[in-house]
Amino acid sequence: MFQQLNYASAGNDRPLDILAIAAHPDDVEQTCGGTLIRMAEMGYRTGVLDLTAGDMGTRGTPEIRIRESETAALKLQLAWRGNTHLPDARLENTISVRMSLAGEIRNLRPRVVILPYWEGRHPDHYRAGEIGYESCFLAGLRKLDDETEPHRPSKIIYSSMYANVTPSFVVDIASQFERRMEALFAYESQYGGAEQASDLFPQQGEIRDRLAGVARFYGNLIGVKYGEPFVVKEMLRVDDITAMGVRSL
Repeated sequence: MFQQLNYASAGNDRPLDILAIAAHPDDVEQTCGGTLIRMAEMGYRTGVLDLTAGDMGTRGTPEIRIRESETAALKLQLAWRGNTHLPDARLENTISVRMSLAGEIRNLRPRVVILPYWEGRHPDHYRAGEIGYESCFLAGLRKLDDETEPHRPSKIIYSSMYANVTPSFVVDIASQFERRMEALFAYESQYGGAEQASDLFPQQGEIRDRLAGVARFYGNLIGVKYGEPFVVKEMLRVDDITAMGVRSL
């Protein structure tokens, strides 16, 4: 089952500029939510496709987490959000999954796709990155199907917030960080201080401190208060070396 949630009052038939693909509701809020807000403020149409509803999570239910993702989407200023309802904790890179996601990419026609980094503790996270990359490739094949036009995003970037790697670049989210946290805490079933599994889940204040510390680390790399890191697999091009944004001295 595919569930689509639209938020913009008009123009939803226009292509997205940026699409973030994630394994679970609340993943993008932790890793690239500030960037999505910043891009929306710059006038770009942003969207999120969650591959599962987090049904294997200790807290909450799929129905609750979908509702919470709707609230978070408004805070992220998304034009579109969808959920494929694939099995949580059991993501598999199958041809049917790739074909379904490739079809959605052809419909949404994003210019940029944000994927989870290709290594991580949770198998769903790196599997989502693998599925997303291969689906972007398939989406560009003219003969994939006869009903949709081929489309291949021009750029794929990987959110590396929790990866112990040097980022290719960091986005300044100093002005967006607090709203990113508001979007994350819209998932009250996960971060609202419920008694269930309280020994496994830190309190909301502790979560905020941890995420602020990580964002401050990456922000410090580019001389700002908060940042979100990303990795690309290809070399970045610079046309004007006098316009590079971070000072050396």
